[in-house]
Parts: sequence; structure tokens; C-alpha cells
Amino acid sequence: MGMGEPGSPLAAFYHSIHDKLEEALAPTASSVASEKKAQSVCQFYSTLIPQDKSIFLTTLAANYGVDNHKVHQISSSLSSAQDRGVETLLRAQEKLRQALVPRYQALFSQISALDSGVKFLVDLRTDILGLVPSTEGPDVHYLKTMNSCLRDLLTLWFSVGILNLERITWESPCDMVQKISSYEVVHPIRNWLDVKRRVGSYRRCFVFTHNSMPREPLVVLNTALTSGISNSIQSIVQSPQSPSGSGQTEKSPPSESKEEDPECINTAIFYSIISTQKGLQGVELGNYLIKRVVRELQYEYPSITQFSSLSPIPGFRDWLMGRVNSHLHHEDEDDSRRSNLFQPSEVCDLCEALECSESSMYKTLKKLLATNAWIQNERTTEAFKRPLIRLCARYLYLEKHRGFALNPVAHFHLKNGAVMWRINWLADVSPRGLTASCGLMVNYRYYLDQTESNSENYMERQTITAAEQVLLLAEQTER
Repeated sequence: MGMGEPGSPLAAFYHSIHDKLEEALAPTASSVASEKKAQSVCQFYSTLIPQDKSIFLTTLAANYGVDNHKVHQISSSLSSAQDRGVETLLRAQEKLRQALVPRYQALFSQISALDSGVKFLVDLRTDILGLVPSTEGPDVHYLKTMNSCLRDLLTLWFSVGILNLERITWESPCDMVQKISSYEVVHPIRNWLDVKRRVGSYRRCFVFTHNSMPREPLVVLNTALTSGISNSIQSIVQSPQSPSGSGQTEKSPPSESKEEDPECINTAIFYSIISTQKGLQGVELGNYLIKRVVRELQYEYPSITQFSSLSPIPGFRDWLMGRVNSHLHHEDEDDSRRSNLFQPSEVCDLCEALECSESSMYKTLKKLLATNAWIQNERTTEAFKRPLIRLCARYLYLEKHRGFALNPVAHFHLKNGAVMWRINWLADVSPRGLTASCGLMVNYRYYLDQTESNSENYMERQTITAAEQVLLLAEQTER
């Protein structure tokens, strides 16, 4: 990024950035002085407009990283240091280690010691993540390196041992209740009655907080206490408070009951998990929160023996539309070039329900999927059921990215050791659910005695552990 013509406003701005950073990074023996310098940098950055923040971050990344000349000098001396004994070699290695620490890491450490300094750095990383995609040339590599450095520091500062687990209830501070309401994007909260339901009887809302960011939820986990593994999100977020969630409840108190009946509870359903801070992307929090909540619920209700998610499938409809478009693009070519999505019996059922010929089926199908109009007709809905469930199993179980599950929610739960257990038809018929996944949702089940081995198999061997019903569906599919 150029500095502009000498004497220009842009050149003057670059000089002001360098002056501010050089002052902040100048050695000082006083912790008070160091704190004031760090505070000055934060105040300076906070007053900048987005375009100027981009210049600041690029300058910081490119000019205040590792001193390559110094690293080269020390590296060159390592071979001769080895001949002069272990003590000399270790001193040279320590010098190299220190030289490899970028200068901006010292600034980040200074800022972290300030009140609200860690929150400033979380927001700073949000800005870096937003800047990377639009940056080109060498600058993008400098930014990525600085992002990795800051992510590693945040991972250390937000380690699970120093996070606080809090349960949010209707009696919690109003600002916390408001925040968990505004952060909920998986199943949006419509009003205060909705909020009250989700933190009330047979529901649990847990958050992780950090002492350096008080009253700020870092990750939010919403859980329903039910009498079976839920197959519909409507039964959880729209029904009156009760343990019902699967349509198979054996004992269920009246909907107006406010007291929880332990005899009606044997299952915990994790139906929404939200990371609230983009700047903490890549910092493992959600998986630790689930593990902590499992322990809390086991202590509160020993009768809970089943732990499962009821998860959305973001991207399934887009993937399906891509396969339909691929078929249409190659429909005039030989069969080997066309995507073979549907089985012969499914084609017959779809053509009959859509009242179209086989040659026009894909065009009709594309229109109905794009508008969600298929859900408005009972006959069409029934014809869609078998192929969509089967193709969803293919998408979740067979479609991969670098060997891992392509779907990000699947990857999250499988990485945590869950089993891909059941695909649920019309589990989320909200506009959001239909648009994301044609209304389908999936249960990822946590068998506590198997999570460690499942996680190891997935992360080390990319093996997805799935229930027989999912495997049978996936095996029916032709790639």
C-alpha cells in the first residue's frame, strides 16, 4: 500500500500512524507509562473511519512484524554456535525465538492489560478478518500472519479454565437477557414472551463469559429438557413450556405448569449454539460449553440419559440447487456428464405430483425449490420427502471438504464426537428453515462414553460415525 505523495494528507496520516506505533513500542521501565501508551493507541484507532482503520492495520501488519534481517543473522550463527557447546547453542536458539516474535505482539500484550483491552483486541481481530478478503498483494499475507498471532493470543486468554459458566433466566440482568435475544440468529426471537419461554421451564440457556469482558456472552447454548429426542424445532421454540419435543411424550404436565417434573425429563436437546464474537473465530469455545452444560445437567437431573442436538443444515438447499443446475446445464449431453440425482421411482413420483414430463421435471423442480412453493401442496410435499431426505444424507455424510464434512454444523458436532443420528423431515418449516435446508434438520447424538473415540476417528482419520438409518440412506445414493 503506497504512502502517497510527500506532503499529501495520506502521507501525513501514514506518518501519524508510525509515530503513534513507535511511541507505543518504545522501551519503558514504567508500567504506568506503558499503559498510557497502549491506551493512546486504542483511542487513536477508535476515532478512525473504516478506510483509515484498514490503512492502520495494514501498516501495523507489514511494518511491525518480524525483523527478517535480524532472524537471518541469528540463523546464520546457529551452525557455529553448535560447535561451541550446548550453552552457546541454547542461547542462540533463545535469541532466534525472541527474534521470531513480531513487534505487534508486544503491543497486543500491552493492550490486553487495559480495562476493556481484551474486548478491544477481539473487535480489532473482527476488523482484520473483515479486511483480509478485500486485500491483495503482499499486504494480505502480512495481515494473515498478524491474524494468526492475535488468534493464538486470544486462544490462550480464553482458555476454558478461566471462562465463567452462567445460566440465563428471566431473573438475570436485563442487558444479558437482551443480548442473548439479539444474538439468536438460528431461531430468531420474536418478542419478550418468546424470550421468557426460552429461559423458562424445561428450557436452559447457558453462556460463557470472561472476566475481562463482563456482562458479555461469548457463546450461547440453548437447551430443551424433553422426554425424547426432538424431531421438530417448532415443538421447542413455539410450543408452550413442556418437556414435549418429540411427539412421543409418555408423561407431560399441562402446558400452563411452571414447575418442572423430573419424571418427564430424560433428554437434553441442544437446539441453538451461537458464537457472539466474530473476533473469536477459530478459538474453541462451543465444544467446551457443551461439555460443561452436560455436566451441569447431569448434576441437576440424573434422570437425563440422552444428549442430542437438533441442528440446522445450512447450505443444503444451495447444494441441491447446484446439482439441479448442473443437470440442466448438461441435459443435452450424454448421461455421464449429467448429475444423477433421483432414482427412477422418485422421478415417476415427482413427475406425477408436479404434473410434468420427465424432460421438464428439473426445470419445474428448480422453480419450486427456489420459491419454496413445493411446501404449499400436500401432494408435492409428499413426493419430495423421500428424495430430499436421501439427498440430505448424501450431502451430510458423503460431501467433503479436505476430507471432513462439507457442512459446517456437521463438522462442528462430529469434531466434538457426536454421532450423525437422524434426519428429520419438515423439522423447521419457517421461511429461514425452508430456504436453508428445505425444512430438514438433523440430530447429532452425544453418547458420552463414545465421544472421545468418535472425535479421534473423525479428526485423525476423517471417519464420520453415523447411525444405521443415515448410512442406509447414504448408500442409496449414486455420486
